[in-house]
Amino acid sequence: MNKKYVMFIVFLSLSAAGSFLKIPSPVGSVAFDSMPALSGAALISPVFGVGVASLGHLISAYLAGFPLGPLHIIIAVLMGGFVFLFGLLYRLNRKKTAIFTFIAGNGFFAPLFFYPFLGKAVVLALLPSLLVATILNVIAAIIIIPRVRPSMQKSLIRIKP
Repeated sequence: MNKKYVMFIVFLSLSAAGSFLKIPSPVGSVAFDSMPALSGAALISPVFGVGVASLGHLISAYLAGFPLGPLHIIIAVLMGGFVFLFGLLYRLNRKKTAIFTFIAGNGFFAPLFFYPFLGKAVVLALLPSLLVATILNVIAAIIIIPRVRPSMQKSLIRIKP
């Protein structure tokens, strides 16, 4: 059990470090914070990825000064849900579906959820940068997952293939 806590902290730390790699956007919390969550969801478990995604986003939002205030809690929940779907589909060997689902959900549908709160102008201004960030996070995760899997299988952390 302690090994899973350590791995959680490692992936969460990577998410916090990724939050310093910002993608230019109207909101300062768009960053490389979801790549470790996607990797964790695929390598360890989808629930693991949810925790890393949600807390990682809140750390990223905190470092940006919570530009959207309490809406970041909703963003963290949405992000966690899409990471869960990614991890579930990826582990079922439906990798292309996992990639498409995460990009469509996190990069397009999640911002539309905030249309009633933020208005058309803010959502349209946020969409391009969030879509680019989502695609880059997925690309990074897809490159990293197959390279990390063998070393994790050799370590004391057992992962499901």
